[in-house]
Amino acid sequence: MKEALKTILEIQELDMKMLRLMRVKKERIKEIEQIEALRKELHQQLTEKETEITDFGKQAQQLEHKIQEITAKMKKLEAQQGSVKKVEEFNAMTQEMTALEREKITTEQKVSDIVDKRVAGEELLNKIKESLQTSEISSTSLENEIKDSVKLINGEGLSLKAERDRLARTANPEVLQIYERLLRNKKDRVIVPIENRTCSGCHIALTAQHENIVRKGENLVFCEHCSRIHYWQPEEVAVEGTANPTKRRRRRVASA
Repeated sequence: MKEALKTILEIQELDMKMLRLMRVKKERIKEIEQIEALRKELHQQLTEKETEITDFGKQAQQLEHKIQEITAKMKKLEAQQGSVKKVEEFNAMTQEMTALEREKITTEQKVSDIVDKRVAGEELLNKIKESLQTSEISSTSLENEIKDSVKLINGEGLSLKAERDRLARTANPEVLQIYERLLRNKKDRVIVPIENRTCSGCHIALTAQHENIVRKGENLVFCEHCSRIHYWQPEEVAVEGTANPTKRRRRRVASA
């Protein structure tokens, strides 16, 4: 069982590298999506602002046409006043002309406000265009860099998969199947050592009996708490060549 786990541990290291690559690839693809979303938002702002400016122009034209009609009415009334003989009719025309004058002033103010809004909108439109142009240049460069990194990740992933496939052909089929089922569930290391009578996967204390079974390495032993497979690593050994030997762990596959 020790030899069987040794091969699976090598496969696990490759799987961990591939999982890390997949996470990095996912993050990089997400960056591309964010770039595309920003570009889409700027294009939408550009379209909306252009539509708004066009609407301002139409509103201004309608109001200017109204001003022309009011002016024409006022001139017509002025011309009629000259031929009016009754005071009442003259006064009525004067009141109508006064009302038209007020309406004209109000309409002219509306035109002025719309023109101001249109000018402000055009300034903002130019800023959006500049921002979009700058974004297009910078985002295209960044997008190409991300796509290149994704290609490298794909290449490295294929290389790791080829090595994994080679090892899988030499692995114990039953143990490999169990390992792969656990890996699909946890997406993390599923074959872990016991450290200080504790599962290094879930960090929950184990019994002395459990540790002894793992030490023997005769069968697969699963953590009672997280279902990971346990293996035993040797006790600490001194590092040679130092005045005061420092202890370290040298990992050796042994399971139970």
